[in-house]
Amino acid sequence: MRRGNDVSIPAIARAEPLHTSRAAAQPEASSAVPPRPCPPELEGVDLDPSKHLGEVADKSLHYLISRLTLGLSPMALANAYFDWMTHLAFSPGRQVHLWNSGALKAVRLALHLARHAAAQEKDDAGCYFAQLPQDRRFSSPEWQQWPFNVIYQTFLLGQDWWHHATTGVHGVAERNERVLEFAARQLLDVFSPSNFVATNPEILRKTLEEGGCNLMRGAWNFIEDAERTASGRMPVGVDAFKVGRNLATTPGKVIFRNRLIELIQYEPTQTAVHAEPILIVPAWIMKYYILDLSAQNSLVRHLLDQGFTVFMVSWKNPGAEDRDIGMEDYLGEGVLAALDAVGRVVPGRRVHGVGYCLGGTLLAIAAAAMARDGDTRLASLTFLAAQVDFTEAGELTLFIGESQVAFLEDMMWEQGYLDASQMAGAFQLLRSNDLVWSRVIRDYLLGERQPVFDLMAWNADSTRMPYRMHSEYLRKLFLANDLAEGRYQVGGRPVALGDIKAPIFAVGTETDHVAPWHSVFKLNLLTDTDVTFALTNGGHNAGVVAEPGKPGRHFRLATKLEHDTYIDPETWAARTPVQAGSWWPAWAEWLASKSGGALVEPPAMGAPAKGLPPLADAPGTYVLQR
Repeated sequence: MRRGNDVSIPAIARAEPLHTSRAAAQPEASSAVPPRPCPPELEGVDLDPSKHLGEVADKSLHYLISRLTLGLSPMALANAYFDWMTHLAFSPGRQVHLWNSGALKAVRLALHLARHAAAQEKDDAGCYFAQLPQDRRFSSPEWQQWPFNVIYQTFLLGQDWWHHATTGVHGVAERNERVLEFAARQLLDVFSPSNFVATNPEILRKTLEEGGCNLMRGAWNFIEDAERTASGRMPVGVDAFKVGRNLATTPGKVIFRNRLIELIQYEPTQTAVHAEPILIVPAWIMKYYILDLSAQNSLVRHLLDQGFTVFMVSWKNPGAEDRDIGMEDYLGEGVLAALDAVGRVVPGRRVHGVGYCLGGTLLAIAAAAMARDGDTRLASLTFLAAQVDFTEAGELTLFIGESQVAFLEDMMWEQGYLDASQMAGAFQLLRSNDLVWSRVIRDYLLGERQPVFDLMAWNADSTRMPYRMHSEYLRKLFLANDLAEGRYQVGGRPVALGDIKAPIFAVGTETDHVAPWHSVFKLNLLTDTDVTFALTNGGHNAGVVAEPGKPGRHFRLATKLEHDTYIDPETWAARTPVQAGSWWPAWAEWLASKSGGALVEPPAMGAPAKGLPPLADAPGTYVLQR
């Protein structure tokens, strides 16, 4: 049925039947009917309903597969495998080398173990397979006793052989090689002798000492964890932590709220403060209070005590209704809206912008757009474990290829967002020994529960990401690297990091598997301003939450002025001396040096006369959304 310009596909099919006879297929000069032109209202309309239905079916299938694969694309792994397999199949010389090398190492290992058993020598570096520095699975002295030394050394032999088998095959694409080597390592870790009762001497000893009670406790722990996971409850021990009670307790007020953020202004702890306030933009992949955990390790509280006025963005936890919110929305209704609100509370004052992880990336985009448009409201910029160039984003890039992004888009299309549990698969694989297998051994085989602390409770308080925003983020930043290469657009025009003139303080962490410090260091290369770079020990979270007085902390710190020549990260690390302690005091001194000299009276909470009355007590309402 046709009404106005609306034409239904079935009606079109009835009006224009398909002629498939031979006569109709062969036009004749005397009787051929010229083809009828397409009606204007049908221009660009796909008249094949099966195409759309097929796309929906494919997306739904991919969504179902993602539930089994932790959000990882099996097609991406298959592509890497076939690339490696076909090249290796046509490299007989490489095959012979691998078999000869494996046999030789096996013989040398057997001789070494025989000599060790006979107590003729304790070590032989030529045939002893050492663990990687970060691998602590076989560090206990019990592993050096027979037969466990044979077991774990044989495992390391296999691990070494597979590493050489999956790398260095001529013709294999570099990315496929890295994917396959990573996948092989993860598969081997499943069969590590440390994961089984009969081949782990520590578990065997504890089982004999307790008469198997450890395994009974472990079975109960497994059942309890499975029940909590199935019912969507928090992990064991997390219930003891409550936001607003013993987490995120720094006093403050929510002074602004829109559909994406709540803006918190914290109460001052000093009678006189620096004139320039601080605006912190955390990542929307996490709850903001990682920077305001407990009283003793709150970065917010530390800044307040140093005489700064602090504002914090608290992101909404999006749902299916927010599927079409994009990166431009996060920029305009997030960073820029918060900056406008701060300007109404403290008019005429420049602001120190601080961005953590993805929040730092978004802050860099905002700063570049502001510099392009002549907006000088930013007094300085601080980036905490934040990347602006994604070509060296570590092993996380193994999960961000075209196949993986398309798979994630199909998964998000079905539900409207990416759930944190679906992101957790990739992050756990990056550190499977620490995050997966060590927990299996401790909780289920040794029957022990690790005490839950504030950072673990925060890590369990997950968030979601809207479909459109996350797709744009992955494609424009991870895949295309548009921001670093000058193609990223804000308001229809590209922005350039080189336009940023505000001084920068950047923090990288030595063992970061999310934002490797070599990648964070590229701020020195991509910006034309003074950059002070701090490299601290720890990982992506623990390296940032590094309060003064915490033992074992150290950092490096150096400044590259605008006109200094660039040096590479390794040379920088070799030249820069290590300093003991936390990097927080050094950062506070740097912020103070970029502020006005005279201290002023703390501003009022909010700006009721300018439409910013206090709306609620900190930590607000968005942070409580599950």
